[in-house]
Amino acid sequence: MHFFTYKNNELYAEDVPIKELVKEFGTPLYIYSYGTLIRHIRAYEEAFSEISHLICYAVKANSNIAILRIFAELGIGADIVSGGELFRALKSGINPSKIVFAGVGKTENEITYALKNNILMFNVESEAELYKINELAKKIKKQARVALRVNPDIDPKTHKYIATGLKSSKFGIPIEKAIEYYKIAKSLKNIKVVGIHKHIGSQITETSAYVEALGKIILLYDKLAKYDLDIEYIDIGGGLGITYKDEEPPQPKDLAKALVPLVKNKKGKLIIEPGRSIVGNAGILVTKVLYTKQTDIKNFVIVDAGMNDLIRPTLYGSYHEILPVTPKGRDKIVVDIVGPICESGDFLAKERHIEKVSTGEYLAVMSAGAYGFSMSSNYNSRPKAAEVMVKGQQYALIRKRETYRDLIRNEIIPGEIL
Repeated sequence: MHFFTYKNNELYAEDVPIKELVKEFGTPLYIYSYGTLIRHIRAYEEAFSEISHLICYAVKANSNIAILRIFAELGIGADIVSGGELFRALKSGINPSKIVFAGVGKTENEITYALKNNILMFNVESEAELYKINELAKKIKKQARVALRVNPDIDPKTHKYIATGLKSSKFGIPIEKAIEYYKIAKSLKNIKVVGIHKHIGSQITETSAYVEALGKIILLYDKLAKYDLDIEYIDIGGGLGITYKDEEPPQPKDLAKALVPLVKNKKGKLIIEPGRSIVGNAGILVTKVLYTKQTDIKNFVIVDAGMNDLIRPTLYGSYHEILPVTPKGRDKIVVDIVGPICESGDFLAKERHIEKVSTGEYLAVMSAGAYGFSMSSNYNSRPKAAEVMVKGQQYALIRKRETYRDLIRNEIIPGEIL
């Protein structure tokens, strides 16, 4: 079942016409489908049901607390990479005993905050971080539960900016040095080693990279047993891709079929950290056509959403399908769909075949639920977009559109020096 679909030649989000939402909330507007979110979570739960597992949603993909609340109510955990994401997860009701904290640059304040909230574990990325966590845990008389993030040097065959498991990556500990680091961790009094972690990248469209990486992790897991290390959690990360254009990524059931045989006889509980595959196709960005423009060599459609609202096309050269909210059946032309930002790199699509559009009409940028709003900015002093959740025939605002006053809310003109 598709929750963004045409009915009577009009695009709907579940049972609500998009034009009704933009009439009430304006544009640019992020719209999310509750039904899609639930369906994707259930797909993971069912896929891995035969083994002990915990799904920790990757908060960075989309961190709106209304979305996190849905996951909290389903008993889902969180994969966080900052103190701010921890704050969001806790505020949404996610159980801290289901939160794992990754990232190469955890600050002292973030580590202490996580320790005080008794999160499940830190995914440690370096020897220096290991010592720092031990030091901070000692100060507050806590024992920090940790997994070591191991870099298996596997090419996930994705964009170089989102490949995280290669030897050249800033993430994790080289797998050949892992036992040495585990021995160090075991020797530290305020550290309790509970897991092993790997994450090789994002938007992965083949299971082979997962299998190869997990195979290396399992070999390490077996070796660690000889050193009296009780590995309670095998954290395989996330990164499963979605369809943006013509990709055919595996489904959660395909991933489980490939990976479960490798871990089903192991004592460690499996942790999976999906992000994009949960929220990516659960959201769209709706934008209004401001102008059309023709030069000697190009046709432009100028819209009110720009790279500050959705940076993926500019940053990664990513493709997002773009559909008319109300198709008119006009001839198709080749256009660049561009935003109002003063950068040549501000575009949502280049050389795209779409039907002709006119000023005042609306376009829907599909598959925008992941790394859309969460990567947005106020560049050019543009207020951030509003966000809406749709559930059947019901809908609700889950983030107000920013105002001009919001832009300067935390800024100060210091009278003593100006």
